[in-house]
Amino acid sequence: MSESALYLDNAATSFPKPRAVYDAMLRYGTEVGASPGRGQYRASREGAALIRRCRERLAGLLNAEDPGQIVFTLNTTDALNLAIKGVARQRRLTRPGAPLRIVTTAMDHNSVLRPLDALAAEDVDVVVVPADPVSGLVSPAEVARAIDGWTALVAVNMVSNVGGTIQPIAEIAACCQRAGVPILLDAAQALGHLPVDVRAVGADFVAFPGHKGLLGPQGTGGLYVRPASASLLATTREGGTGSWSESRSQPESMPERFESGSHNTIGIAGLSEAVQWIRDRGVESLRAHELGLIRVMLEGLRGAGCRHPAWEAPGGGPLSAFRLLGPGDAESRVGVFALVHDVLSPAEVAAGLESGFGVLARAGLTCAPLAHETFGTSAGGGACRLSIGPFVTEANIERALVALRGVGGVGGAGGDPEAAGVGSGRTVA
Repeated sequence: MSESALYLDNAATSFPKPRAVYDAMLRYGTEVGASPGRGQYRASREGAALIRRCRERLAGLLNAEDPGQIVFTLNTTDALNLAIKGVARQRRLTRPGAPLRIVTTAMDHNSVLRPLDALAAEDVDVVVVPADPVSGLVSPAEVARAIDGWTALVAVNMVSNVGGTIQPIAEIAACCQRAGVPILLDAAQALGHLPVDVRAVGADFVAFPGHKGLLGPQGTGGLYVRPASASLLATTREGGTGSWSESRSQPESMPERFESGSHNTIGIAGLSEAVQWIRDRGVESLRAHELGLIRVMLEGLRGAGCRHPAWEAPGGGPLSAFRLLGPGDAESRVGVFALVHDVLSPAEVAAGLESGFGVLARAGLTCAPLAHETFGTSAGGGACRLSIGPFVTEANIERALVALRGVGGVGGAGGDPEAAGVGSGRTVA
């Protein structure tokens, strides 16, 4: 990536990563390299210790009961498939022939919607709870009304990858607990950005990526499984675990029960250091930094005339052709800003940001078609999304605002990179 580029697609994958992430992966790849725990020699033992340390760090970050409740997966999609299909399979094994319902929301990602669509073809009753068309908020009361006596699972994303909306997860989880229904949280846009305490929330399952807010490499992720909820989850694939090799059956012990095959150990090496980097700084401190940047962005958008139903009607301005999706206040969102232009398509806005100003943003439906239907942006091809990470600075936000004026506004920089202050402004600690 060019040094002059300003990367604002952190909701897709974070960049850059802490230096320790790259160093740990290089060291494992060049100095260790063994299959962890499958041999008695030193390198294999070191690989196993590395995986154990990453579990411990993740368990500490999540306030999980035991590191063994952290199951490593390839990504959030892998973790969500394990939870959704594992719950459905277990329910069918224990209650054959009984109706089966799974509840989700209009703000959820295709990583939830597509597994549910596949299950719907097998006669699973899938209920999608609507969201507010302005804020993207899901009502806990609506979730409670969707739950019936046959509901096996409620799957909810903690934060929208379109509107940046922070959902009322504690209230939704309380509804599930009262109904005796397990809840699966998609923490793809939450973990690393917001404090996530699985015991305080009462989550049964939490799916998360390693490569987004946790700042680790792609190809890593995990599923937290509450100890009391492990029995609700059947295996969806079986294979070698390096343990109980004399048995043809999958081990019952955690986390081996759900971790067949070799681990992405080089990726976990990087993820472990990323999680430690976050714990050293504190999620609350990272959230405070992000909130400061969100306020700068919202004030800049609003002051330049960008439209939002919660703001006073603008009297014109260089960004008056833009509309912001999601909440209008900083505290109700993370650093995800989806913008729609009156004339330009999302792809045209993103192309102009890159070609004229070196600002890298995401255009399209961002794998969340029902969220865009909710916001009324499906027909126009979605939105242009800018998303921040911990290495983004206030100067970067100002540069992005200038670039938006230049691409889609009136009286802006007119595509002049110098006027937009090109220069990445990134530091990697």
